[in-house]
Amino acid sequence: MPSSGAVAMISSSELLAGEDEVESCVLKFPELDLKESVPLTSKPRLKVELDASVRKKYAFAKKKAFALFVKMKEVPATANCPSTICGEGAWWKCCRQMFKDLSSIHRHIATQHVSDIRQQTGLILKQLAAEASTSSNPASVDKAIRLNGPTCNSPEISVRLPDTSHISFDELTSDMGEVLLYYCYCEVKDPERLCIWQKALCQHLHITGKVRIASEGINGTVGGSKAATCLYIEAVLSHPLFKNILCREDFKSSAGGAHCFPGLRVDVFEEIVPMGIDPNKVSYKETGIHMSPQEFHKEVEKYLSQANQAQSDTILLDCRNFYESRIGRFQGSLAPDIRKFSYFPNYVDKNLELFKNKRVLMYCTGGIRCERGSAYLRTKAMCTAVYQLKGGIHKYLEEFPDGFYRGKLFVFDERYALSSNKDVISACRYCGALWDQYRLCSSQHCRQLVLTCLSCREKGFTACCSVCQEKGLQLASRSSSPVLKEECECTDRRQQWSFFCLLQCDTSHEWLPTTRENEKCKGAGKVYILLPIIEACLRVPFPPHIPCILVLARNQRQMETTTYLFLGLWAACG
Repeated sequence: MPSSGAVAMISSSELLAGEDEVESCVLKFPELDLKESVPLTSKPRLKVELDASVRKKYAFAKKKAFALFVKMKEVPATANCPSTICGEGAWWKCCRQMFKDLSSIHRHIATQHVSDIRQQTGLILKQLAAEASTSSNPASVDKAIRLNGPTCNSPEISVRLPDTSHISFDELTSDMGEVLLYYCYCEVKDPERLCIWQKALCQHLHITGKVRIASEGINGTVGGSKAATCLYIEAVLSHPLFKNILCREDFKSSAGGAHCFPGLRVDVFEEIVPMGIDPNKVSYKETGIHMSPQEFHKEVEKYLSQANQAQSDTILLDCRNFYESRIGRFQGSLAPDIRKFSYFPNYVDKNLELFKNKRVLMYCTGGIRCERGSAYLRTKAMCTAVYQLKGGIHKYLEEFPDGFYRGKLFVFDERYALSSNKDVISACRYCGALWDQYRLCSSQHCRQLVLTCLSCREKGFTACCSVCQEKGLQLASRSSSPVLKEECECTDRRQQWSFFCLLQCDTSHEWLPTTRENEKCKGAGKVYILLPIIEACLRVPFPPHIPCILVLARNQRQMETTTYLFLGLWAACG
């Protein structure tokens, strides 16, 4: 049986002829397009609308996909896994469970991984569709692929997995490992294929975490054993999309492992960091000037040495969320009171005068938010220059653990924070004592982070506020009560709607959208809009017989999507 690093292609006749051959195949696919008219993910539609030949291809592709998934879960018997435990030959591990025979792993995959099989089936169908367009003889195409392998002018995205036969299972799944933080902005022509490869890679190496993929690049925070993360880095660096862009220094590491995350999530999004603005409108290509940790350290030192920092021509800007900067930040920095990065553009829009004729030094955890944040700030043409810390706070602390960053570094996993110095700059929510260890609010309906010291926790103060504490106690006393949406004094003060759009119907019954860039709407009446809805003053002096609708959204992309959806439904209804 070939190792998991081997790559082979088999013909449809061979695949249908023998199950044993199927179980040993690891496939490799070229980057091929499929005509949009051919549905991939709906088996009933395929059976109804397509001819018998294509239905046969669907069954063939699904069988291949299933075999590939089974192969990825295979763990060969080794000296560290004696036959008394694993049985003779290979065994399988999936979702933290061990399977000793094929039938059991088949049942598990068939019931728990339907979406994964469907995604892989769609990818194989793309290949089959491309083969059909180049040759009317499927047998000859199968033979050509086996002999020569797939070829493509664009960079190939494959599911080639690293060889782990030289690493014991215990070493590969050890709890003593690390967490990797990395990102790469680049053009990704087929995010879905990259998503499938990333998911297969993480599952193969028993890695957990979150990976966001978009047409603009990849953003990952993953954890695993030392052996697993080492192989993961090598696999990503050798990928055709990243090998000339990413380098080993772009991976930020810290002590941790797979246990730092509840599981694995790899998905395709519109943005690799959710700012809420179309990447085509604010591109990563228009980013600020990158500064190394050494250069940034000198600039901060110069800034802090000024007698009157308020009159300085420089702003040290923290573009993270308020709960991150609360427990750790650079001395003298400006920390916006935002709870999501998608609110950062609105913060900039409200404070343009603050940035006028200023040099801005930006920083965030790992650098990715500064890429889009600095690009957005530059589009306003208010600053004399925009700089950003390359590698973020993570890289800075590696070189200056006792530098100008004080307190802890917040991280988005179950560790919550990393410590490089002993400073505590935050306080307990209830008694005011110095405290910087976050816990989740004890109320089931709330998922807010709370700073409450051990003494206050022992007294029962475990919620984010008194209102939430009382509501949590009421829900606990009524076990049958439904879980309500978070609503307390903490959330009351927070911005909920960043953008809104007024759709006004004119006398011809056509809806006229007033976008966030407009101050006046031409039509039957005038509409004056102040963007942040928490400070909005909306006057609509048009005749009462002309209807209007207000569309609320948390970011610009959500606003546009909702608006277009409404206009489409209106047009469909006539």
